[in-house]
Amino acid sequence: PVDQVINEARNLASQGVKEITLIGQNVDAYSIMGPNSKQWGLGELISHVALIGGIDRLRFTTSHPRDMDDDLISILGKEPKLMPYLHLPIQAGSDKVLKAMNRGHTYEEYKTLIGKIRKSRADIALSGDFIVGFPGETDHDFQQTMSLVNEVKFDSSFSFIYSKRPGTPASKLEDNTSQDEKKERLKILQEQLNHYHRQHSRSMVGSIQRCLVTGLAKKSPEQLQARTECNRVINFDLENISFIGKLVDIEVTEALSYSLLGTLHNPRGKN
Repeated sequence: PVDQVINEARNLASQGVKEITLIGQNVDAYSIMGPNSKQWGLGELISHVALIGGIDRLRFTTSHPRDMDDDLISILGKEPKLMPYLHLPIQAGSDKVLKAMNRGHTYEEYKTLIGKIRKSRADIALSGDFIVGFPGETDHDFQQTMSLVNEVKFDSSFSFIYSKRPGTPASKLEDNTSQDEKKERLKILQEQLNHYHRQHSRSMVGSIQRCLVTGLAKKSPEQLQARTECNRVINFDLENISFIGKLVDIEVTEALSYSLLGTLHNPRGKN
């Protein structure tokens, strides 16, 4: 219920929380009667959570293309507290495979949706999920997935080989693709996805990014770790442990394989 979400967000803000993620297995489908006796979707909920003092950054995940409506797309472009990062799984670029997966949308519908989102929020960083080797996937189907990757140029991604789960409709489908072929497809896919990931990271070098400091860096106790607005991890030299939980400006100095390095731009920080 709306009141429960709002009250929880207020409680978190009173504890000093700066960033909130609205999370659900398919959070885009959120729809409930609001306190004004009108139906609220996720966009309406976001606009009200954004009014809470102390909350500086909002995110939502995980999204489904089928339920990404115009109101939510509009909020992406209008609400400054909503971060320019969107995880929007596609899974495959073949309509045949998407239908077999019961995804409820086509390749062209997904691309059209991406166009609308980028028109609303030009700086949006897009993340996606991919499955290779779904039962019945041919080499042509896989090439359609690669075409999508090259067209969208995802900022980040998660990709896997299909694994059979007992009791699911897919577990009953005939699967003639060898495990070696599936591994080869995953390798090709991940190499291309990582190419765009590195490209996006390198484009950030020299820029100043507004970041939320989340704690000590995982690999170095002499560095702090932070998150950019587009959800990149960035590490910088530890100057003051009190920066944890605060928003700071960091200049990106280097793009590594899976993270960024930077230097603090405003040493005093900002609450």
